[in-house]
Amino acid sequence: MQNIDLLEQIQRLPVSQQLFLIEETLKFIQKEEAGHQMELAANVLYNDYVNDIELTVFTLLDLEEFYETK
Repeated sequence: MQNIDLLEQIQRLPVSQQLFLIEETLKFIQKEEAGHQMELAANVLYNDYVNDIELTVFTLLDLEEFYETK
């Protein structure tokens, strides 16, 4: 469907449905953008997490047995 066709279809909807469509579209865009921003931040910090011993020192404990005290 072309953008023009889509806009024409939206204009035929009642205002309440148009507003609902806009709100849901904005929520989707915000969620996608937040995910994109988190991915960018993770990529920027990746080398620090891989190479900085102060950030990875506790991963040495990953293979240790864990015993819960009761």
